[in-house]
Amino acid sequence: MTLRSGIVRIASSDAGVIWEDEYGIHFRYESEWLGRPEADAVSLTLPLRQEAYHDENMLPFFDGLIPEGWLLDIAMKNWKLDVRDRMGLLLACCTDCIGAVSVHPVRDGDLLVPHSREVGDV
Repeated sequence: MTLRSGIVRIASSDAGVIWEDEYGIHFRYESEWLGRPEADAVSLTLPLRQEAYHDENMLPFFDGLIPEGWLLDIAMKNWKLDVRDRMGLLLACCTDCIGAVSVHPVRDGDLLVPHSREVGDV
């Protein structure tokens, strides 16, 4: 069961999906993105591939997008999030990051919801 998910964009193009379930955090590149000749990886630590990446807590690249210090304090206060809720912080704070990569929350009813796909072999 998917708890929360987000669309990962490079510039304004959908590059992949990140989601949280009972096994941890997963990231998979969209097949449409992988088929583009100009496709870039979101990070050198997450090279382009079909298979999903997995981490029990948070993939380090995405954890690095989450604000720190006083900005993190403001985010936790405004959205009433715990510092340990890394997926909640990622979805709340990373829609407009410095750099090309951003993460946009998936709402119920949107088309790119990971649990509506084949994600069993993560």
